[in-house]
Amino acid sequence: MNEKLAVQGLGKRFATGGTICDVLDDISFSVASGEFVAIVGASGCGKSTLLRIIAGLESATRGEVLVDGAPIGGPDRNRALVFQDYSLYPWLTVLENIRFSLRLKAGGRRRGTDGHRESLQRSELLLELMGLTHVRNAHPHALSGGMRQRVAIARALLGKPELLLMDEPFGALDAQTREVMHELILHVLALEKRTILFVTHDVEEAVYLADRVIVLASGPGRVDSVWRIEGPPPLERARDLKRAPEFVAMEGRILDRIRATSGVQSDLTALRRLTRSIPA
Repeated sequence: MNEKLAVQGLGKRFATGGTICDVLDDISFSVASGEFVAIVGASGCGKSTLLRIIAGLESATRGEVLVDGAPIGGPDRNRALVFQDYSLYPWLTVLENIRFSLRLKAGGRRRGTDGHRESLQRSELLLELMGLTHVRNAHPHALSGGMRQRVAIARALLGKPELLLMDEPFGALDAQTREVMHELILHVLALEKRTILFVTHDVEEAVYLADRVIVLASGPGRVDSVWRIEGPPPLERARDLKRAPEFVAMEGRILDRIRATSGVQSDLTALRRLTRSIPA
């Protein structure tokens, strides 16, 4: 496959209150066109910061991000970002939220063009694909969390982005709704054939959805290991795969790497020693 995304020697440093803090250090990896790559790691390892840099919303301190071999220069319509908190406009209806990007193009001067008409038709198709036709005129406050996230995904897909960036998009949903969203995103991928970089704290979710899983270590964030998911590709996976011994074993090994690189194990060891030293 052709290389869609390349992250090369990426570093990010923040200065707060006179203190210098390295959040990311020498991050390098690539994502092939049409590939689904998940990024996992302990809280604070810089997953969301990395995604925001790739989206063009933040600048790196060093290194670069290449899309199709060219350095990025800020946000771009070919890179769409889906957040955990939906980021919908409460005064707009479902359909208006999905079509919001059309308002931003040249102050609406594209109205009536073939491209504009195609986008209007595509928004109707996305409504149907996401199961939102019956709430097309509802406002976000009337929707469940799962429905709001479907609206956000449909809005991101409207412009046919080549790279879809997803920052813990299902993290705020209950377990049952997450299951539904997993099936939905795989169904959408089967039709849309997008390249996805997916940040999550849920290792089971990462192993189930992704072709590869990248583990970030903490302090500062850096690539610890990369795991290729063996077995059927994501689009052919059945829901009961999550109970298969191979799936559970892979999930366990990745969790072990996250614990080993986050400092949690050493903290627990110190806690046990302290507990043993306390008189009964």
